[in-house]
Amino acid sequence: MSKENIGVILVNLGTPESPSTGAVWKFLREFLSDRRVIDMPSLPWQLLLNTIILPLRSPRVARAYQSIWSERGSPLRHFTQELAKGVNPSDIDEALSRGQNQYDGIAPGSPDVSMVTTWAMTYGKPSIQTRVDDFAQQGIHKIIVIPLYPQFSSSTTGAVYDRLAEIARASRNIPDLRCVNNYYDHPLYIEALAVSVNEHWQKFGRNDRLLMSFHGLPESYSVKGDPYIAQCHETAGLLAEALKLDGKEWAISFQSRFGLARWAKPATTEVLVDWGQGGTKNIDVICPSFSVDCLETLEEVGQQYDKLFAQSGGLCMSLIPCLNISAPHIALMEKLVDEHYW
Repeated sequence: MSKENIGVILVNLGTPESPSTGAVWKFLREFLSDRRVIDMPSLPWQLLLNTIILPLRSPRVARAYQSIWSERGSPLRHFTQELAKGVNPSDIDEALSRGQNQYDGIAPGSPDVSMVTTWAMTYGKPSIQTRVDDFAQQGIHKIIVIPLYPQFSSSTTGAVYDRLAEIARASRNIPDLRCVNNYYDHPLYIEALAVSVNEHWQKFGRNDRLLMSFHGLPESYSVKGDPYIAQCHETAGLLAEALKLDGKEWAISFQSRFGLARWAKPATTEVLVDWGQGGTKNIDVICPSFSVDCLETLEEVGQQYDKLFAQSGGLCMSLIPCLNISAPHIALMEKLVDEHYW
């Protein structure tokens, strides 16, 4: 009996094609034009976006990208691509170039199923649509989509669902799609975070306190039913339990505020200032809502927040890397595929 082919798409948010002002402008325009991200009436928002925000923000964000860009390009793109390769060695781009129809990768726990894993971006390239088309070209019509957002938010995972709905709406032969909604409390996710913290402590030593900094969200989103903030608190509590931390040894906070709206509290900046001014000299910071390192972890936390903590009286702020392409992260992705295969 022939093996069934399934496709897996790991989806991240996106990144500009280069750290130039023009490329950043293009990326931010697509990203910030999504009503999932900015919940404002379209006409006034587009006027504000194109006349004030993009002209002012694009050069500044481009400089931030330049500080973390490497010969491998964008860290988010690099780590997302390598994570997909780690989950399964069969790469859709290589397979297409060779004209292959069959793949050697085996879906975990399913010996009669061949699996190929690839990656896509909600904004920018490669798009989810492109990857679904690539799979169709290879005769793969059963697809598992894993948004690389452990905690569900309408502004992130919700946007992935929108893309999948658009694909279904435009298709005469709709692929069989399954999307992973969240994994904020998955045992392997919590274990992977705990392993990353313990490995960091073993290598660099353990500091006085651990700050778990999650991406922020406007309070209005939670009021309308978005479960993201509640799931962040659940993740933080489970990680603290896994690390056997008491209440004084850790805290949760929210970063990456944008605009004038009220955002989830406490803000990471406020906690860092309070800790620094209050006599906490040495801290570790982990960013559990980010699957791979990116602008928000490497530049915002690693550079801006490190400077802020030092200016507030702190001596050492040690940033713990995201899960990236670690073995526990790969094992988590494979388990999610196994659990969502049908």
